[in-house]
Amino acid sequence: MSTDKAVDSGVRPVGAAAAQAAVAGSTHPLDEVMLAMDVVDTLRRRERLVKTELDDLGREEDLKERLRKIYTAQGIDVPDHVIEQGVAALKEGRFTYVPPPRSFATRLARIYVNRGDWGKWVGGILGIMILAAVIHYVSFVAPDAALPDDLVRVHSEAIALAGNDRARETLERYLGAGQSALRNDDTEGARLALRELETARTILGQEYSLRIVNRPGERSGVWRIPDVNSGARNYYILVEAVDPTGRVLRVPILNEETREMETVAIWGLRVDEETFNAVARDKRDDGILERERFGYKARGELVPRYDMRTTGGAITKW
Repeated sequence: MSTDKAVDSGVRPVGAAAAQAAVAGSTHPLDEVMLAMDVVDTLRRRERLVKTELDDLGREEDLKERLRKIYTAQGIDVPDHVIEQGVAALKEGRFTYVPPPRSFATRLARIYVNRGDWGKWVGGILGIMILAAVIHYVSFVAPDAALPDDLVRVHSEAIALAGNDRARETLERYLGAGQSALRNDDTEGARLALRELETARTILGQEYSLRIVNRPGERSGVWRIPDVNSGARNYYILVEAVDPTGRVLRVPILNEETREMETVAIWGLRVDEETFNAVARDKRDDGILERERFGYKARGELVPRYDMRTTGGAITKW
């Protein structure tokens, strides 16, 4: 009978066992505090009982008696003064957790406690920012910082390859333009001068014959109608660079239509109509060009020596 009542009361066996172990035949102050806390916990679990009994001061003794029966049913001997302490503590809210008032400090504390939720997002954003900063440094800051030294270095390497005064004068002009751009904080101008020096260095190191393209199914020449004059024609002979071993090279070529430097294996050199027609007649005779050499570019020179008339202007697409 008493056992059923204890179960219906909702008392936690674990809490009761802890309280029983606390008394263990003697009541030290710490044990009494633990018992009082257990009393408060029991009262809280019987919330409806607490509300009805504690609101009526005349029935407080009945509440204490019921608590005694609950603990007796569990085999726990709780002194009257401990029960009274527990009831008083509940009234005073002594063992009740009261959240701290909202303040800047509590907000910081909550942010810290929830760092597992927002930390990964912040970490990801920081990671992206760091990666972007590294890419920016590697792509722009570091190369720009090295521009003065790179200009001097590439210029020196190109000068070592130059085989005539004309080439050396061109290299000095590129270097001067780059250093002037640096003095004026014109980074893009300095980069352009560096690219021109690098292109010149590549050209100076090459040696090749200019050969007219002469293979079955491939054209040897093209003509274009310029945008500015639809009644005119620009004629081009298609050539390729062949080194002394017979290998076709890729050569930096300035496209006169786009003003962009491109590295290509075949390009068109601008010629007059007479030269264009002469090459066409040579090819029509038997399908073979008897005169396929267009010129020769020696190592250490920037410009080839042409065997046929040309302005030197070129196109890279047709």
